[in-house]
Amino acid sequence: MKTTTFLTFVGDQCGKAEEAINFYTSIFPNSKIKSIKKYLKGESGGTPELIKYGEFTLNGTEYMVSESNYNHAWSFSPAVSIFISDNSENMIQNLFNKLSSNGGQVMVPLDNYKGEGDYGFGEKFGWCEDKYGISWQFVITE
Repeated sequence: MKTTTFLTFVGDQCGKAEEAINFYTSIFPNSKIKSIKKYLKGESGGTPELIKYGEFTLNGTEYMVSESNYNHAWSFSPAVSIFISDNSENMIQNLFNKLSSNGGQVMVPLDNYKGEGDYGFGEKFGWCEDKYGISWQFVITE
Protein backbone atom coordinates (compact mmCIF):
# COMPACT_ATOMS: atom_id res chain seq x y z
CA MET A 1 0.00 0.00 0.00
CA LYS A 2 1.10 3.54 -0.73
CA THR A 3 -0.43 6.88 0.18
CA THR A 4 0.24 10.12 -1.69
CA THR A 5 -0.97 13.67 -1.19
CA PHE A 6 -3.14 14.77 -4.13
CA LEU A 7 -3.59 18.51 -4.71
CA THR A 8 -6.59 19.59 -6.81
CA PHE A 9 -6.52 23.18 -8.05
CA VAL A 10 -10.09 24.44 -8.61
CA GLY A 11 -11.96 27.76 -8.51
CA ASP A 12 -9.62 30.75 -8.31
CA GLN A 13 -6.61 28.39 -8.21
CA CYS A 14 -7.53 26.55 -11.43
CA GLY A 15 -4.85 27.30 -14.01
CA LYS A 16 -2.11 27.84 -11.41
CA ALA A 17 -1.04 24.23 -10.76
CA GLU A 18 1.90 24.19 -13.18
CA GLU A 19 3.19 27.51 -11.83
CA ALA A 20 2.83 26.17 -8.28
CA ILE A 21 4.70 22.91 -8.85
CA ASN A 22 7.46 24.72 -10.75
CA PHE A 23 7.80 27.06 -7.75
CA TYR A 24 7.75 24.24 -5.18
CA THR A 25 10.33 22.12 -7.01
CA SER A 26 12.59 25.17 -7.37
CA ILE A 27 12.74 25.90 -3.62
CA PHE A 28 12.86 22.40 -2.09
CA PRO A 29 16.06 20.35 -2.39
CA ASN A 30 15.96 16.94 -4.12
CA SER A 31 12.74 17.86 -5.96
CA LYS A 32 11.50 17.41 -9.50
CA ILE A 33 8.49 17.28 -11.76
CA LYS A 34 8.06 13.66 -12.80
CA SER A 35 5.19 14.01 -15.28
CA ILE A 36 2.48 16.34 -16.51
CA LYS A 37 -0.45 15.27 -18.65
CA LYS A 38 -2.73 18.01 -19.95
CA TYR A 39 -6.38 17.79 -21.00
CA LEU A 40 -7.10 17.20 -24.67
CA LYS A 41 -9.11 19.77 -26.60
CA GLY A 42 -12.80 19.22 -25.85
CA GLU A 43 -12.10 16.82 -23.00
CA SER A 44 -14.45 17.08 -20.04
CA GLY A 45 -13.08 18.78 -16.92
CA GLY A 46 -10.49 21.04 -18.45
CA THR A 47 -8.81 22.70 -21.39
CA PRO A 48 -5.44 21.99 -23.05
CA GLU A 49 -3.72 24.55 -20.77
CA LEU A 50 -4.76 22.71 -17.60
CA ILE A 51 -3.10 19.75 -15.88
CA LYS A 52 -5.30 16.67 -15.96
CA TYR A 53 -2.78 14.66 -13.98
CA GLY A 54 0.73 15.35 -12.77
CA GLU A 55 3.34 13.94 -10.41
CA PHE A 56 6.19 15.72 -8.63
CA THR A 57 8.47 15.22 -5.65
CA LEU A 58 9.51 17.58 -2.85
CA ASN A 59 12.67 16.40 -1.15
CA GLY A 60 11.91 12.89 -2.38
CA THR A 61 8.27 12.79 -1.20
CA GLU A 62 5.78 12.19 -4.00
CA TYR A 63 2.77 14.39 -4.68
CA MET A 64 0.07 14.28 -7.33
CA VAL A 65 -1.71 17.26 -8.86
CA SER A 66 -4.71 18.00 -11.02
CA GLU A 67 -6.87 20.97 -11.87
CA SER A 68 -10.44 21.24 -13.02
CA ASN A 69 -12.56 24.07 -14.33
CA TYR A 70 -15.76 22.46 -13.05
CA ASN A 71 -17.62 24.54 -10.47
CA HIS A 72 -16.54 22.73 -7.29
CA ALA A 73 -17.97 23.68 -3.90
CA TRP A 74 -14.55 23.29 -2.23
CA SER A 75 -10.92 24.32 -2.45
CA PHE A 76 -7.82 24.09 -0.27
CA SER A 77 -8.20 24.45 3.50
CA PRO A 78 -5.69 25.10 6.31
CA ALA A 79 -7.27 22.10 8.05
CA VAL A 80 -4.99 19.99 5.83
CA SER A 81 -1.39 21.15 5.49
CA ILE A 82 2.02 19.96 4.43
CA PHE A 83 4.21 19.59 7.53
CA ILE A 84 7.93 20.32 7.11
CA SER A 85 10.52 19.55 9.80
CA ASP A 86 14.28 19.97 9.69
CA ASN A 87 17.10 20.67 12.12
CA SER A 88 18.42 23.49 9.92
CA GLU A 89 16.94 26.77 11.08
CA ASN A 90 18.25 28.44 7.92
CA MET A 91 16.47 25.90 5.66
CA ILE A 92 13.18 26.21 7.52
CA GLN A 93 13.34 30.02 7.63
CA ASN A 94 14.10 30.25 3.89
CA LEU A 95 11.22 27.94 2.93
CA PHE A 96 8.82 29.71 5.30
CA ASN A 97 9.77 33.12 3.88
CA LYS A 98 9.45 32.01 0.24
CA LEU A 99 6.11 30.27 0.74
CA SER A 100 4.51 33.02 2.85
CA SER A 101 5.56 35.94 0.61
CA ASN A 102 4.23 37.30 -2.70
CA GLY A 103 0.55 36.80 -1.96
CA GLY A 104 0.87 34.20 0.79
CA GLN A 105 0.05 34.82 4.41
CA VAL A 106 1.56 34.03 7.79
CA MET A 107 -0.93 32.30 10.09
CA VAL A 108 1.52 31.57 12.95
CA PRO A 109 4.88 33.39 12.80
CA LEU A 110 7.91 31.12 12.76
CA ASP A 111 9.09 31.73 16.29
CA ASN A 112 10.18 30.12 19.54
CA TYR A 113 7.10 29.05 21.50
CA LYS A 114 8.81 27.09 24.28
CA GLY A 115 7.17 27.89 27.59
CA GLU A 116 4.46 30.14 26.16
CA GLY A 117 1.83 28.17 24.33
CA ASP A 118 4.36 25.49 23.29
CA TYR A 119 2.86 23.55 20.40
CA GLY A 120 4.92 20.50 21.36
CA PHE A 121 6.53 20.03 17.94
CA GLY A 122 9.99 21.48 18.53
CA GLU A 123 12.03 24.60 19.29
CA LYS A 124 10.40 26.82 16.69
CA PHE A 125 7.09 26.47 14.92
CA GLY A 126 5.33 28.42 12.16
CA TRP A 127 2.37 28.07 9.84
CA CYS A 128 1.65 29.83 6.57
CA GLU A 129 -0.44 29.65 3.43
CA ASP A 130 1.16 30.21 0.05
CA LYS A 131 -0.31 32.29 -2.78
CA TYR A 132 -1.93 29.16 -4.23
CA GLY A 133 -3.90 28.43 -1.04
CA ILE A 134 -1.76 25.49 0.13
CA SER A 135 -1.15 25.45 3.89
CA TRP A 136 2.35 24.68 5.26
CA GLN A 137 3.48 24.03 8.84
CA PHE A 138 7.14 24.24 9.83
CA VAL A 139 9.10 23.07 12.82
CA ILE A 140 12.78 23.30 13.61
CA THR A 141 13.73 20.01 15.24
CA GLU A 142 16.40 19.71 17.88
